Amino acid sequence: MPGPAGLDKVYSAVEEMARILDVPCSPDQVAPAMKAFGDELPTAHIVFSMAAGDRHRGELDFDFSVSPKGADPYTTALAHGLIEETDHPVGSLLTEIQARWDIASHGVEYGIIGGFKKSYAFFPLDDFPPLDKFARIPSMPPCLAEHESTLTGLGLDDKVSAIGVNYPKRTLNVYFAVQSVATETKLALLRAFGFPEPDARVAEFVARSFSVYPTFNWDSSTVERICFSVKTQNPGELPAPFDPDIDNFAREVPHVYAGGREFVSAVALTSSGEAYYKLAAYYQKAQESSNAAFAASREDSAA
Repeated sequence: MPGPAGLDKVYSAVEEMARILDVPCSPDQVAPAMKAFGDELPTAHIVFSMAAGDRHRGELDFDFSVSPKGADPYTTALAHGLIEETDHPVGSLLTEIQARWDIASHGVEYGIIGGFKKSYAFFPLDDFPPLDKFARIPSMPPCLAEHESTLTGLGLDDKVSAIGVNYPKRTLNVYFAVQSVATETKLALLRAFGFPEPDARVAEFVARSFSVYPTFNWDSSTVERICFSVKTQNPGELPAPFDPDIDNFAREVPHVYAGGREFVSAVALTSSGEAYYKLAAYYQKAQESSNAAFAASREDSAA
């Protein structure tokens, strides 16, 4: 694939991962992302991710960091025709957030099948926005403000580390940094939102989680799901039934940094009691300071 030095290597890794997961992949599917964000990719953090189970099979996502010095990911995606403009609040949320708080780095989630899916904004590690002001941004899903007292009561009012805006699904992930939060508080969050008690293995995973991110939307006060994630070098710690895709991903995912592969495991829980599992792996780890928040947040949270 033509382009800046290093893009051919990135595309080869994408193609290899698609083969491992039996996801159809051609240059035409990846070229739009390469064209729009190609200048960033050779030096970006790059993370491959997948979700387990039949419902999620057939897709491969790759996430990558984007410098805050240029246009935000949504603006770039619009300019390159990766997504259509909308008058829904999902289209203005990132702009409103950037107008109020510093952004340490941006990120993109791009699916081999689904194309441009998400913009991420990562806040400086020492300057998270206060939840009371954050929840009242005009384009924010109203349900976040409805749940503010619950989140504040659990001590999460100063722990908003990042957001992920999903444009096709019109949902918002709000990432809370919970490395220092008590296990009982994490479990209490599930109870507060009406989620059933997890089994012992999932509860142990929750206890070790670095990040939790509920999913909100603009049409309901219901929290769609709550996801907990853990950084590990042993993907077997994921409390999931054996899945050949996860096994293949864990054994064969390529990486271009020294040492063993580094993974982010995640469990997504729903109010119905259904759970599904995600696994992400670093392909490339950049060293630029502007990517520090992306790196820390991705270590804390699988997409």
